[in-house]
Amino acid sequence: MTSDPTSDPTPGSTPDPTPDAVPPTETVRPDWAGIDRLPTLDLLRLMNAEDRTVPAAVAGELPRIAAVVDAVAARMARGGRLVYAGAGTAGRLGVLDAAECPPTFGTDPALVVGLIAGGRTAVTAAVEGAEDRTDLAEADVAALALTPADTLVGVSASGRTPYPLAAIHAARTAGALTVGLACNRGSALVAAAELGIEVEVGPEVLAGSTRLKAGTAQKLVLNLLSTAVMVHLGRTYGNLMVDLRATNTKLRERARRIVAEATGADRDAVGRALGATDGRTKDAILVLLADVDAPTAAQLLKASDGRLRDALERARHQGPPPA
Repeated sequence: MTSDPTSDPTPGSTPDPTPDAVPPTETVRPDWAGIDRLPTLDLLRLMNAEDRTVPAAVAGELPRIAAVVDAVAARMARGGRLVYAGAGTAGRLGVLDAAECPPTFGTDPALVVGLIAGGRTAVTAAVEGAEDRTDLAEADVAALALTPADTLVGVSASGRTPYPLAAIHAARTAGALTVGLACNRGSALVAAAELGIEVEVGPEVLAGSTRLKAGTAQKLVLNLLSTAVMVHLGRTYGNLMVDLRATNTKLRERARRIVAEATGADRDAVGRALGATDGRTKDAILVLLADVDAPTAAQLLKASDGRLRDALERARHQGPPPA
């Protein structure tokens, strides 16, 4: 919803500079005006047909996504962080992607961070007016003390939401790399950032509900971004999640399957290796493939910056590092 330009703005907010310009993601399609009269199956078919257009739209942005992945991975290899900033659905998707990195890739929770307008309360409930509060974005970014090694990705379907825009400006001032992710072309968000991704998804079946196609596009892009970055950082071995944190029964069983897949060892050998390495999947694989003990496996991984493939090469050709 655009702000009424005659009303008093929320303190710390930035009024929409072009309140009459309706972005494509907010456009109403007259031919869909009767969806409330459709039989359920026909309604679902319509929505599903529109959803199928999203992957193609994302595919058109793959070169720009690749440039972002390479830039982010290079900075994170130097100790940088990846930060998402958004409001509403976009903010929640950033928080979700950040939250899923530690269990999937074994990362420190501070390595990938999701900022959402209105704070944690906004993850599960709408915080009215928060997306317009540029002062909140500035404060949230300032609290992170960003450096040139960090990257901030502003996420907004319209590409003009004040919160991520302000976050982009604050991050650039701090020297961090900035990326804009929007679902419209020519967005202010991408113009404000150094790198941009604009996935054109067009009007929503439910006019203006950008939790639909736009939200799907954002989720797909964030999946691509964080997963590809983690692959580049050696957080996987082939297509195996060797850095997962086995914190429950399901994940412990998954860890056993991963070690068995990577090594070809039987269940008993896998169990012994995981037991010797306190459940650390990478270490267990190294124990089995390099025929070393658990402390040596840990030393090899440390010397290889946690990259399992490099640790295996070191063990095979150079021997373990000195204790």
